[in-house]
Amino acid sequence: MALVKNALLSRWRANFLAGLAVVLPAIISVAVIIWLFGTVARFTDLLLIFVPRSWTHQDDGAGPLFWYSSLWAFMLAILLICAVGLGARNYFGEKIIELVDAGLMRIPLLNKIYAATKQVNDAFATSKKASFRTVVALEFPSPGMYSLGFVTNDGDDGLPLQTGQKMVTVFVPTTPNPTSGFLVQLPEEKVTKLQMSVADGIKYIISLGSILPDFKSTPPPGLNAGAAPPEA
Repeated sequence: MALVKNALLSRWRANFLAGLAVVLPAIISVAVIIWLFGTVARFTDLLLIFVPRSWTHQDDGAGPLFWYSSLWAFMLAILLICAVGLGARNYFGEKIIELVDAGLMRIPLLNKIYAATKQVNDAFATSKKASFRTVVALEFPSPGMYSLGFVTNDGDDGLPLQTGQKMVTVFVPTTPNPTSGFLVQLPEEKVTKLQMSVADGIKYIISLGSILPDFKSTPPPGLNAGAAPPEA
């Protein structure tokens, strides 16, 4: 009797784990989408301020917002962003944006936040450098320990370090949350470029290293592929 009970329990556990492996990714994906929609909706719902509450809220305006009202507000935000993008691509739109930029830069405190945000946005949206497009491996946080990082600046406009070497700036994200991490600057020969996409790199970090894509490493400058590193 005990053997039958153990066999049934083992089979039930195996079925549960197999089902969990199938269902869990879908549940997490749906949960993330719902969370993102709810977060964005907090801002896009403000676009409905000019619409009567009786149209957008339950109980004739006294209750909570209808879910489809948030969806309409989200779609309206997308249309407005597209309209701004369309206007920014012609002469008059550029002039209007320049006037808005100049006005925001005159407001104390707000100008600091706006300027920093705009610089970061320009760096990722319009820069033609390899900013955040190169995945590298580097010895971090101590020698002999390797971490995955993303090159954010490989030019000469980083920190003014008088090292006589070309320096690169690398963002080393934490796991499983890649939105936080460490910013380090080190000589170019101290990093090893990986033939891995940023998406695969982030996937590797979020999965705690359990999802390892196929990739090849590019030896640092001065180190030939297949050759043994120089002795210390």
